[in-house]
Order: sequence, then structure tokens, then C-alpha cells
Amino acid sequence: MQLQEQVTTTVWQITFHYINGQTESFNVYDLIDSGTTHQDVRQEIRRFMKEDWWAIKTLDETIFIKSANVMKVEVKPPIESIQGEGFLSEAERVTALTRGGRSI
Repeated sequence: MQLQEQVTTTVWQITFHYINGQTESFNVYDLIDSGTTHQDVRQEIRRFMKEDWWAIKTLDETIFIKSANVMKVEVKPPIESIQGEGFLSEAERVTALTRGGRSI
């Protein structure tokens, strides 16, 4: 009897909120390798966020995003392996972001 290795693919939805009020979302598959340490994940995210331009490659195009035009980046589900300095891991959103009396 041969054992088959179970492979699971994790899908993260990354949403970019731009300074002009627009949003754009992407599904990213296997963002983090199973053997990656907490420190590696933290460092990789910090490196990515420091870049002037972010490149996202989809099946049919490559999108370049100027990081200076982004106000907020959301990742769902949460990346559980992020811990340490600069990260608040025990947080709960109490209110939605509002602009001019309306929820965003």
C-alpha cells in the first residue's frame, strides 16, 4: 500500500485600498511555504511592503502597483504565522472604516 502525500493549497485574498478610494483584490495561492519560519514570513512581508512597486503576476497579465498609492492592504484569512515586533496578533475590529459618514 502506497501512502499519498496530502497537498493542501491555501488561498489568500489580498485587497489593496488606494488613496483615490478605489479597491482591487487578488487571490494568491500558497503565499507561504509549509517549511517557512515565523521570522522568514515577517521579514518577507516587510521587504515586500518597503518596495516602491509591487508586481502581481496572474495567469493572463502582470500588474504593477505603486506602493505610494496604497493606503491599506488587507489579507484574508489572517496569516497565522506572523508574530513578533511590529504585529498586533490579538486584535479585533470594532468598527468599520468610515469616510464622510459612510462605511467603507
